[in-house]
Amino acid sequence: MKDQSRKATLCVHAGKEKSLNIEGVNTPIFTSSAIDFLDQEDVLYPRNFNTINQKVVAAKIAALETGEAGLVFGSGMAAISNSILALVKSGEHVLFQKDLYGGTYQMAMQMLPQFGISCSFAEANAEAMKSAIRPETKLIYIETPSNPLLRVTDMKVIADLAKNYGILTMIDNTFASPINQNPIKFGIDIVAHSGSKYMGGHSDLLFGAVATSHVLRKRISESGKILGSNVNATTCALIERSLKTLALRVLQQNKNAQALAEFLQQHPRVQQVYYPGLPDSPDHEIARRQMSGFGGMLSFEPALRSGADAESLIRRLKVIAPAVSLGGVETIVNMPARTSHSLLPQEERQKVGVKDILLRLSVGIEDVQDLREDLDQALQFAGVYATS
Repeated sequence: MKDQSRKATLCVHAGKEKSLNIEGVNTPIFTSSAIDFLDQEDVLYPRNFNTINQKVVAAKIAALETGEAGLVFGSGMAAISNSILALVKSGEHVLFQKDLYGGTYQMAMQMLPQFGISCSFAEANAEAMKSAIRPETKLIYIETPSNPLLRVTDMKVIADLAKNYGILTMIDNTFASPINQNPIKFGIDIVAHSGSKYMGGHSDLLFGAVATSHVLRKRISESGKILGSNVNATTCALIERSLKTLALRVLQQNKNAQALAEFLQQHPRVQQVYYPGLPDSPDHEIARRQMSGFGGMLSFEPALRSGADAESLIRRLKVIAPAVSLGGVETIVNMPARTSHSLLPQEERQKVGVKDILLRLSVGIEDVQDLREDLDQALQFAGVYATS
């Protein structure tokens, strides 16, 4: 930059290095959305999923999920909706399992029909799914463990069924995280995550991710370029940093959740606990076969005294915080009927087993004894003996 440049020009250009080759252990943050196109085979542009920070994060997530390639989106629902719209067209059909995140259910019921895509729902087992397959079915979508009742679907059974009919499979793997479960190993074609949860891990990021094959990645990215919802470089750098501690965090969350599930199952003021790590869980054996850890999520139904409600119990908690979302280092409590499944009519919530008193815990990395004591004092205040 010449010394005589005027101040407005200096503000823009002074001190700029066009190419940085810094051998640091962290990926530099390349914030430019305007990038030189000369002498480039692949023109770099953030909406095209091909900038350096995007590619580094996508590659890490693909490796964790044993996929060939990955993509990073602006949210979990962006990852899911972009993928489905890329793979299914008007006149075709998507078969969903009944136990679904509320946002996915809303998309299936309200948005996909606007594109001429029909949807139906079935229990997540081979017999029910097989009966619900149509000639125009192009995708089977499952979620395991499911939100919020932690039901576990046999991924290999569903993947094998779909392959027999030439149908693609997609899974929401958010609750398990890639540390506890790798669906691609069981034959699932596309793995989606709400990365805001375990991958982000600190309750401060919003993004989604997909891991799949090179072929399907190309189809999804072409749709994504049109629909948008990409992630900027600074957020990608924070995602990359968070992913470096993912295994450490999830292993501790697994341990704490198992301990709390066992504690709550024995508590006289708790009616029901939903956690696949409990031996008497209806899906325990399936979970043992396909999960390396049972996860940090659990749900339970307290036995409430007359006049009390779930909110009164939550207000008594001192360590565990009421909040939406999940997967962070702190333990939080959530009421699915008021949050993740609030968009479902009450009748629909009851059908899928989401009661108004159901509480969902995202277990963090705190000392588990503090968490036990916090739950116990709140239950003592709000509950009655389940046997009374």
